[in-house]
Amino acid sequence: MVKANSQDRVLAVLDLFTEARPQWSPDELMKELGYTRPTLYRYLKSLKESGFVMPMRGGRFALGPRVVEMDYLSRRSDPLIAAATPHLERLSAMHPCTALVVRWYGEKMLCVASIASAVNPVSSYPRGRPMAMGRGAIARSIMAFLPRQRVMPLVTRYAADLRSVGAGSTPDEILATLKRVRRAGVAVAFGEVTPGAIGIAAPILDASYPVASLCITIAGQDTKGELIDRISAEVREAARQISLTTDNNPE
Repeated sequence: MVKANSQDRVLAVLDLFTEARPQWSPDELMKELGYTRPTLYRYLKSLKESGFVMPMRGGRFALGPRVVEMDYLSRRSDPLIAAATPHLERLSAMHPCTALVVRWYGEKMLCVASIASAVNPVSSYPRGRPMAMGRGAIARSIMAFLPRQRVMPLVTRYAADLRSVGAGSTPDEILATLKRVRRAGVAVAFGEVTPGAIGIAAPILDASYPVASLCITIAGQDTKGELIDRISAEVREAARQISLTTDNNPE
C-alpha cells in the first residue's frame, strides 16, 4: 500500500463530515481514522486555526466558516454557474419547476446552482447536497456519455439501483439503456429520486466528455407526454449551448 501523506490524512478528517453525521468527537475521529491522539490533535489544531472546523459543545467538531467562505468564492468564480444561470432563469420562468445544474466528479454528483419557480418545489437536492449516482435522469445523462472504461465500474457498483428503476437487469441491458439515452441526448426519470417528481436532464460536455448535467424537475401531476417532449428539447438545447460557452475540465 502507498502510505498517505500528511495532506491526504488531513483531508480524510474533512471527508468524514457528512449530512448524516455533521459532528464528530476526537475519540470518534481517532477510532474511524486510526490516527494517534497527538497526530489527530495536530490536524484538528491546523484545521481549526484555518477555519475549516470549529469546536462545538461537548468537545465535538463541525465544519467551520472557511467552508462557507469558499462556497461563496466558488459561486463567484465557477464559469459553469455563470454560463448556466441565464438558462436556469429562462427555463424556470417557462415552467413551474426547479432548474438545476449538477457537477460530476469522481463518483459524486453535486448540485452547484438551482432556481425554483414552483410554489412547492419537488427537488430534494439544493446546492451542495450530494446526489445518488445510480438513480435519476441526471445520473443517466452523465453515464450515457462516459467512455466504456469509465462507465463500467459505475454500472457494476450501482447495478442494484439501476435494476430497481428499470434500467436493465444485466450490464448489457443497462448499457443498452444508456445508449438510448445517448442517442436521445436527454434522460427522463419518473419519481426515482424524489417521489412525485419527473426529472429531465441533458449532459453538459467538454470535448464530448460529460462534466455536468442540466436538469428540470417538475411535479408529475403537471406533466403530460407532449410537455415532457417539449421540455426535453429545451433542456437538451440549453445544455448544448452551455457546453459551447464554458470551458469545463473534467480532471
